[in-house]
Parts: sequence; C-alpha cells; structure tokens
Amino acid sequence: MTAGSMPPSPMTAERQEDGAKRPVAGELVKVLIHRREDRGMTVEPYASRCVRAGELHELVTTDVADGTPGTRVDRVGFLGFTEISRAGVIDRGDTVWIGGRPVGTVLGFDACHFPNHYNILISTGEPITGEELGLAPEAEVRFTQR
Repeated sequence: MTAGSMPPSPMTAERQEDGAKRPVAGELVKVLIHRREDRGMTVEPYASRCVRAGELHELVTTDVADGTPGTRVDRVGFLGFTEISRAGVIDRGDTVWIGGRPVGTVLGFDACHFPNHYNILISTGEPITGEELGLAPEAEVRFTQR
C-alpha cells in the first residue's frame, strides 16, 4: 500500500480466495472397468486437497452435480488410479483431462479410503468407466483451473 492509499475494503459478498495455480499432473497407473449404483460415497467438506508427487488417487465419475458437503454419491463409474507426478492443489470445479481429452469437472472428494488414497469425484453427466473411455496405463492425467 502506498502513502495516502486506502486499504482494501472488505467484500460484502462471498469472500474470494482462489488465485492462479499451476496444473496438477499425473499418469494413469491402473484402468478400472466397473460401475456401481449403490456406492454410498460422501462429498467431503473440503473445497480443495493438496496432493504430493508419488501419491495415488482414484478417479471416480458420477452423474451427481451437487457438490454440497455431505451429498451422497451412489451412481459411479470407476476410471482408474492416477499417480501424481506434479504436486499441487486440486479444487472443486477443476477440469479433469485424461490423454489430452476433457473428462469432467471435479465435484469433490470422498475420503472413505484415506489415508491410503482419496476418491476424486468427477461430475460427468453420467457415470463412465475407464474401459468405456478407452483408457490405458501411462495416459497423462491433468487437473486444470476452471
């Protein structure tokens, strides 16, 4: 702040916290081919999760569009597991790319297997599997800011 300038005014609406970030990158290490209608996952209350290089996380598609914490997610398709190669922050609303193709939007996170891994819930309009997308191990996975 320079001499004579006013301090920033507090925001009257929702507080804006997200600035620019780099993409999170990884590679698919296992393709999954199944779906469930009764999975019972729950959207965690966290809008973002930090991920470290070397961690494995599961990619799960759903037709659920409501990312409100506590929302139950039953209808899912499993894409596979990704190994994070470039650490960063994954946020709700990030676009998920696999093999250079947009797959969907991060809905949120389910921690039923944590600390082993997070289920990264991806809103795709309808549940879809890794097999249905023609995925293969080593495909590039990226999470980019909306």
